[in-house]
Amino acid sequence: MPPSNQTRVLLLNAMEKREKTLFRLEQGFELQFRLGPTLQGKHVTVYTNYPASGELFYRRKFRALSWHNPTGREDDSDKYCKLDLQISGSYQYYFSHENEKSGGGYIVVDPILRVGADNQVLHLDCVTLQTFLAKCLGPFEEWEDRLKVAKESGYNMIHFTPLQKLGLSRSCYSLADQLEVNPDFSSPNKKCTWSNIGNLVEKMKNEWNMLCITDVVYNHTAANSEWIRVHPECGYNLVNSPHLKPAWILDRALWHLSCSVAEGKYRDKGLPPSIENDHHLNCIRKIIWEDIYPKIKLWEFFQVDVNKAVQQFKTLLTQGNRKTKSDPNQHLQIIQDPEYKRLGCTVDMNIALATFIPHSNGPAAIEECCNWFQKKIEELNAEQFQQTAYHQEQAVTCLLETVVYERLADHGPKQGSVSRKYPLVTRYFTYPFKEMTLEEEELLMHQPDKACHFLAHNGWVMGDDPLRNFAEPGSNVYLRRELICWGDSVKLRYGNKPEDCPYLWAHMKKYTEITAKYFHGVRLDNCHSTPLHVAEYMLDTARKLRADLYVVAELFTGSEELDNIFVTRLGLSSLIREAMSAYNSHEEGRLVYRFGGEPVGSFVQPRLRPLMPAIAHALFMDVTHDNECPIQHRSEYDALPSSMIVSMACCATGSTKGYDELVPHQISVVSEERFYAKWNPAATPSTPGEVNFQTGIIAGRLAMNRLHQELGAKGFIQVFVDQVDEDIVAVTRHCPNTHQSVVAVSRTAFRDPKTSSYSKEVPQMCIPGKIEEVVLEARTIERNVSPYKKDEHFINGLPNYTVEIREHIQIQESKIIKQAGTAIKGPNEFVQEIEFENLTPGSVIIFRVSLDPKAQEAVGVLRNHLIQFSPHFKSGSLPDDRSAPILKNLFSSIASKLTLADLNQVLYRCDAEEQEDGGGCYNIPNWSPLKYAGLQGLMSVMADIRPKNDLGHPFCGNLRSGDWMIDYVSDRLISRAGACAEVGKWLKAMFVYLKQIPRYLIPCYFDAILVGAYTTLLDLAWSQMSSFVQNGSTFVKHLSLGSVQMCGIGKYPSLPNLSPALHDVPYRMNEITKEKEQCCVSLAAGLPHFSSGIFRCWGRDTFIALRGLMLITGRYLEARNIILAFASTMRHGLIPNLLGQGTHARFNCRDAVWWWLQCIQDYCKIVPNGTDILKCPVSRMYPTDDSPAQPAGTLDQPLYEVIQEAMQQHMQGIEFRERNAGPQLDRNMRDEGFNVTVGVDHETGFVFGGNRFNCGTWMDKMGESDRARNKGIPATPRDGSAVEIVGLCKSTIRWLLELSKKKVFPYQGVNIKRHGKKETITYDEWNRKIQGHFEKLFFVSENPADANEKHPNLVHKRGIYKDSYGASSPWCDYQLRPNFTIAMVVAPEIFSPEKAWKALEIAEEKLLGPLGMKTLDPDDMVYCGVYDNALDSDHYNVAKGFNYHQGPEWLWPIGYFLRAKLYFSRLIGPEMYAKTVVLIKNVLSRHYVHLERSSWKGLPELTNENGQYCPFSCESQAWSIAVILEVLYDL
Repeated sequence: MPPSNQTRVLLLNAMEKREKTLFRLEQGFELQFRLGPTLQGKHVTVYTNYPASGELFYRRKFRALSWHNPTGREDDSDKYCKLDLQISGSYQYYFSHENEKSGGGYIVVDPILRVGADNQVLHLDCVTLQTFLAKCLGPFEEWEDRLKVAKESGYNMIHFTPLQKLGLSRSCYSLADQLEVNPDFSSPNKKCTWSNIGNLVEKMKNEWNMLCITDVVYNHTAANSEWIRVHPECGYNLVNSPHLKPAWILDRALWHLSCSVAEGKYRDKGLPPSIENDHHLNCIRKIIWEDIYPKIKLWEFFQVDVNKAVQQFKTLLTQGNRKTKSDPNQHLQIIQDPEYKRLGCTVDMNIALATFIPHSNGPAAIEECCNWFQKKIEELNAEQFQQTAYHQEQAVTCLLETVVYERLADHGPKQGSVSRKYPLVTRYFTYPFKEMTLEEEELLMHQPDKACHFLAHNGWVMGDDPLRNFAEPGSNVYLRRELICWGDSVKLRYGNKPEDCPYLWAHMKKYTEITAKYFHGVRLDNCHSTPLHVAEYMLDTARKLRADLYVVAELFTGSEELDNIFVTRLGLSSLIREAMSAYNSHEEGRLVYRFGGEPVGSFVQPRLRPLMPAIAHALFMDVTHDNECPIQHRSEYDALPSSMIVSMACCATGSTKGYDELVPHQISVVSEERFYAKWNPAATPSTPGEVNFQTGIIAGRLAMNRLHQELGAKGFIQVFVDQVDEDIVAVTRHCPNTHQSVVAVSRTAFRDPKTSSYSKEVPQMCIPGKIEEVVLEARTIERNVSPYKKDEHFINGLPNYTVEIREHIQIQESKIIKQAGTAIKGPNEFVQEIEFENLTPGSVIIFRVSLDPKAQEAVGVLRNHLIQFSPHFKSGSLPDDRSAPILKNLFSSIASKLTLADLNQVLYRCDAEEQEDGGGCYNIPNWSPLKYAGLQGLMSVMADIRPKNDLGHPFCGNLRSGDWMIDYVSDRLISRAGACAEVGKWLKAMFVYLKQIPRYLIPCYFDAILVGAYTTLLDLAWSQMSSFVQNGSTFVKHLSLGSVQMCGIGKYPSLPNLSPALHDVPYRMNEITKEKEQCCVSLAAGLPHFSSGIFRCWGRDTFIALRGLMLITGRYLEARNIILAFASTMRHGLIPNLLGQGTHARFNCRDAVWWWLQCIQDYCKIVPNGTDILKCPVSRMYPTDDSPAQPAGTLDQPLYEVIQEAMQQHMQGIEFRERNAGPQLDRNMRDEGFNVTVGVDHETGFVFGGNRFNCGTWMDKMGESDRARNKGIPATPRDGSAVEIVGLCKSTIRWLLELSKKKVFPYQGVNIKRHGKKETITYDEWNRKIQGHFEKLFFVSENPADANEKHPNLVHKRGIYKDSYGASSPWCDYQLRPNFTIAMVVAPEIFSPEKAWKALEIAEEKLLGPLGMKTLDPDDMVYCGVYDNALDSDHYNVAKGFNYHQGPEWLWPIGYFLRAKLYFSRLIGPEMYAKTVVLIKNVLSRHYVHLERSSWKGLPELTNENGQYCPFSCESQAWSIAVILEVLYDL
């Protein structure tokens, strides 16, 4: 059995119909169905007809699969249901959402074939099949001697054409009785039975290691089958298919014409019995149009009897019948007579009466009306006449084409004179009565007891839709003579289900059961014309008797999609493909590449991977039994090389009996009656009826078949096809475990070497590696024996050609090779240069090649060290006795010393971060630099290349060309010292071996080493995080890596120093000053733009992201240090916007301090004993607002005092001018913008501040365009009281109030001076003020007369919350933006649930995008959803990216929107909560898809409208990742 730990994942997406997609799986595989982004969060049920364990398969019986969610409920990224595949066949699945079918498809599970008494597995790719025409095997007692030829030739499967009793035509496929053995196989004294045949098949399996398959023919039966006479309902006759009557009349007329021509009656019209030229063809056309068509009047079958219809109409009118039209679009049209009588069609009299209305009841009016009606009927009849004429034109054309092929064409059968045996055209219907005149015959058509015996023959229709049955009503194939007809077979009529034709279904079921009982497989004859539902039913029957049935078919649909419908519905194991379809050797080589195998040097694929669409498994034949002989088309010399090329294909292969013996003509399935030759080792080339290894190419075939089976069994699954020159094809099969190769060089002979010139100069060939032996060299040669003469009794081939063959020789013994030299292509790459001297057309030579011994050893050792990551590498591994000491330890133990900060260095760091350290990301020439210097940079590229095996990618090219990338990976880490350097040293030691293997293998092993290391490092990262991450879903885990990505330590510290009195602060030795320095982790705002230098750390970004990236992931100590570092820089009661290490800080934002306070609150709640942070010492850099920066330790204060100072300063009022104000600080800001004011409104408790020339919140775009005149003007000043700041302030006050009640925070309120007096405002009082005023002043009431509304004229959306209150431009207050959702999350108590829900619904409808939230209502007149920071124009609203926050969809607000929905839906009720969870999972699935596909492995800062990519956005933004993690945490 295949390894059971292979898992394939099929992603389901809404409305995805996969019926035309082929998914192939092996027994023992696990198939997982997972929800794609369109279905995540929804209640989806997957149904399948794959039977539950211990149950039988019934195609119509479906069962629901149960879902597994290994990590719980927060999202659906890991949710799956599964099938353990143990039974071969075709299975259907579909899935429904809310009881509505939403998509589906099929899976095909391959059979496992077994041979020998010990039942060893015969892999499908090892099959070597030979077709025998059963009737040529002779009496049954002689079969063994004839079949032995196949055994001795090395075949392991025989395909017999049907073994049943044949019809009169003696065609192998026209069966007289499907249940009876062909009596030809019996001898006078011994009757041949099915059990005799079954015993032989069993003997061949056990003793000869050969399997047997045979055809099943479901489409037709022989015209002389006894049972069809008794059960004519099983065919298409004139009773059950009256639509065929016109075609039958035409068919009889043509038969009578044919008889007259044969009798010479048309000589006077220029048409003799012998048809020889175009003039005769034109005479046929003329006679049919002038004599036949006018006589049989086919149009009458489709017309109305005018007089009869007018009379009926007149009667109805006279009786006063009047109708009105119920449907004005109803027009009078002909209703076809179901019995197809002449002039039997009718019209709907109700429509007639409603269409032709007399203007009075007088006789004249009625007469006039009848005339109009008659005119209309005549018009309709004329249309039918015209339509019939089209059919007749096509019928003549098709008839003449057939005559040309059968009698005139060079490639046709040249049938000679017209006679009763060879009529003008094949009859389309059976006629089992004595002949009469055409007029008398027509009378039989209406007598059911006679008409039921006029049965339609089968055949095929060029270019027809294979899914349509051409004999059913609606098809005119028989009338238009488009059928290429088999006059010996009757087409069978099954109907839609067994009840439609019980005898036929029962008869064919018995036939199928006999076949499945005695044979290992079936070939579905004429598969593309077999009704699918019939073939499904029969194959289900067969598989009940033989589970691992091998099913093959040949399809002629001309389309892979249509082929797939047959393959998937029927569970076809292999599709027959033919090398004869190749027009030259290049095409033949392409077919080898197309039908199997992966490229040489392919990547090792993970055991759990997506289920990819496949192409049907091929049974690649050099020639099939119903096609012309290659010797006629090519030459005798081509048999050997072409079969060699086919034999090297990584799929099943096959041939037809007669090919190996060089039979120079097609062995006809109809007319051949001679027997095959028997095996006799002692026979001479001219002995009649006997063959051996001297015959044809049999000796070569044995060697090729043996090799084909060995390559399949030993895992030579990689294929390379090289077109050496126009005739020479070299096919390499490579084993990815042992790295052995077999190279077959074939010189084809599509043109006869005797009559065509072939180049004497054969190109030199370079074969990489060391040639161990010549497996086979063989040449087609002529020998001197009497020439070919067709034997009368036995099928014989050309005796004067054979193969000269030598096996398993050393290269110097070869007669085909002139010399072989060794060249060194590069370090560790040996190439053998082969010069040929006797590679004549019709020759083949096969080399067995292994790697150079040193390279072979290096690969073995590498594989040995890779076993720690996957058992896949066990095969082909070698022990390593001389390995570097570091390799004696497992990688996981070396990596275990890395901290999360170290992992930032090993896995990530973008170019800007690396440049700060004097390095940079690796740049791939002719492509692009990697996104990260760490392993993720490489893994992102390889994740795209690996599944597609895109070895032509510049990344792989760079690896093959030199060691630069390999050295970069290890040396970069070694230069870092510490634990990172140890990882670098381990990689370097592994790369020593990597560099010793051939360059074409380097991408594959480089990938294997890095995949092993990378997955180990990810597991290590998660093991150092919180239990929420460790037990979380794949989505949670991958998001949590954002914490590793964003949090790092650069060469220069980004944070100011913490108090020396603080414990657990990390230190390192400064390389330059050699002094100890603090090295705290800092959090980058976004990659790549905000990752290094002064632009890395932002107060607002840090504290919006801190909860998600550091607290939820369990990085408490690092979070504490960041909180305290920012605390040390407080000035004017504010936290810096841009940190600049504190010494270059800008205090120009009003919200950062409130985000900082929110984070301290979150820290206290999430971290065990979190409130201890309040007592931690903070070293004040600015002890007073105006003091210069002080070193750490100058003045320490507990954190709670710093918090109190912030609250106090706000209530007192903050007013200052930024230091260093002017263009040197901000080249775009106007002078007034440098003035910072913040305060608290004493009536409402709302924090307010800012002016119209600065922007103190996150929407901080400052105009930059002189052209558009927006320079120095903020796009979104949001002065007054911004809604999220009011919410954050409320949250902080509520929290401080709680702490002071618990005596954890020593202050009950703030003391300020007002009007010269000291005043105390308690936190309780401040809290109540905000609570009492918020909704009153922020909610835009549904009531237009609401007294609280200051500016009712500015309202343009009701039921929302304002974005601010008291802005200098009052209309800005009323803009719909997503900021109110932030207040909902941090201070839900200030919202009433019903109003909050209404506002959230409006936000969802207007602002929710695929990944982010629109930053402005699209109905707003300044909305513009596309951000382009580089575009300068005259357009005020967009120039130089002025619309940064006026429409583009930012990701981080979506986190707050979803969390707010989640919170308030719980309050609304369980039903709304369930719906909200579905919405959230569905929205998050899009983030999951983006995260998986992103080469940055992050979520962007923003997108343009409707989720479109924005090139100016950060590719990975800290707060975007953080908020999504927070949503999952809340779930």
